[in-house]
Amino acid sequence: MENKRIKLRLWRDSDAEALFKWASDPDVGSRAGWPPHKSVEESQEIISTLFNNDTTWAIVHKESGEPIGAIGYGPSCDCQLPARDGEPLIGYWIAKPYWNQGICTEALQLILDHIQATTDIPSLISGHFIDNPASGRVMEKCGFIPTGETCIDPNQYQGDNRPIRVLRLEISRT
Repeated sequence: MENKRIKLRLWRDSDAEALFKWASDPDVGSRAGWPPHKSVEESQEIISTLFNNDTTWAIVHKESGEPIGAIGYGPSCDCQLPARDGEPLIGYWIAKPYWNQGICTEALQLILDHIQATTDIPSLISGHFIDNPASGRVMEKCGFIPTGETCIDPNQYQGDNRPIRVLRLEISRT
């Protein structure tokens, strides 16, 4: 999956240094609910476990050829989002130098097009910390609708007392 600026591809072991470079920034993970990576080895472990599936992709900046973020969907995790039975959770993050450039919106739209063309998933759920409204704008640009629900997920990094705004996308089939 790709467009003019980005390509989405599965993660590779050789991406560990690039992942660490961006995921060690304390401003990046805290917006998504995970702690900064502490070593290249930790980043390698994330690639080998959490990112080792067919529905999690590296967001690769075509100009540099380097992964600058991640996007994926899968079973609703242990988080507190009010998912419907079997409804996948979708999430993403992007390195700080690439914030506010529309890259997450482009990546999310590529994934949504892929999901619509290759799956029978009827809906997706997602959410963002209230103190990260930019993430909500990405979702809304791609058609997600706020459910009116908020939740607090104490399992997320810095999740205690950080409300999460819940959004859902009903996938239309033509």
